[in-house]
Amino acid sequence: MRSFRALLATVLAALAFAAPASAHHPGTNLDEVMGDKEKYFQAIDKPAPSFELADAEGRRVRLSDFADKIVVLHFIYASCPDVCPLHAEKIAEIQTLIKDTPMKGMVQFVTITTDPANDTAEVMKGYGPAHGLDSSNWIFLTKQAGQPEDVTRKLAGEYGLKFVKTEDGLQMHGMVTHIIDRGGRLAAKFHGLRFEPVNMVLYINGLTNAQAPKRDRSLWERMKDWF
Repeated sequence: MRSFRALLATVLAALAFAAPASAHHPGTNLDEVMGDKEKYFQAIDKPAPSFELADAEGRRVRLSDFADKIVVLHFIYASCPDVCPLHAEKIAEIQTLIKDTPMKGMVQFVTITTDPANDTAEVMKGYGPAHGLDSSNWIFLTKQAGQPEDVTRKLAGEYGLKFVKTEDGLQMHGMVTHIIDRGGRLAAKFHGLRFEPVNMVLYINGLTNAQAPKRDRSLWERMKDWF
């Protein structure tokens, strides 16, 4: 496994210095290539639903905080007995592959709980180490104080996922990994757990090598130019 990661790191390091894509939409050819290569891939290309949540320390975190990075986002709840742990461990595998490449500082991994009532700060702090996730570029988010208990389940719905509570306290749901491009563009989804991790890594690498989309400057940023 280590030799494979070393080989992948070498290949991606070379790709990182390739000329950036010049097309107006950086994902056009990339989406076609990945669609042919990975059957669990779905190109999206629309603005990602924004959010304002909290980390395990209660600090406010917005999607826009990562506007200059590729975001790998998924929803889970910590007491899930089956697929959520497997999903987290697959994300950890992808994170490990990326960690050995020049992309490490360009990618942010985000996990959002759909069970804020039970996923306390202590639970959240233990989740990453239990599933191999590295906090250097991974964060676990929950609702902010004062937000409704179902705010993150509604957010999952905005991303096209339903988390439905059952009588036994569990949640019925699907599994999707969302790839958000720089500037908040929801670039793609990888469905389920049967996709090849290396394909997601190569897709993310393609996004990092593409020209970053222009971001509209805020009123505050434009006002600062006057002084």
